[in-house]
Order: sequence, then C-alpha cells, then structure tokens
Amino acid sequence: MTRPDARPDVVGMWVTADGHIRQELLPDGRYDEARGDRQSAYTGSYTVTGTHIDYVDDSGFTATGDVRDGVLYHEHLVLHRQ
Repeated sequence: MTRPDARPDVVGMWVTADGHIRQELLPDGRYDEARGDRQSAYTGSYTVTGTHIDYVDDSGFTATGDVRDGVLYHEHLVLHRQ
C-alpha cells in the first residue's frame, strides 16, 4: 500500500468499522464522503504530503488526516480501506 517514496496510495474507498462513514478519495484530488444513508454528505478536495492529508470541504471547512500502517486517521475517525 505504501509506494517506495513513502507516500501512501490513498485513492479508493475508506470506511469506519461500522460502515457508517464512507470516504472515497478520488484520483483527481477530490473526495466524496457519505454518512449513513446520506450520500455525498461532504465533498471537497484533498492534498497529500508524505503520509499527511489536508482536506478542504466545498463549504470551506478544513480537516486533516494521516495514514499510518494502512489505516486512515481522519480527525476523530479511524477508517480502513475497503
């Protein structure tokens, strides 16, 4: 999952253990996050620097995340690749 340059491949679907939150990181630097039955609850862009991810929601809200050992820690969430 980690490329030789130590930057993780983050593109794809990431989900919480209960499946309630599903965050799709798209190859074009956009993301689409679903929560429960609410599709596209949050959408925006993301950038990756090393193992760190910076998110900017389309409404202007910002958040961060880090990928460690194949797990995405996004603010208070723990997401696993689906």
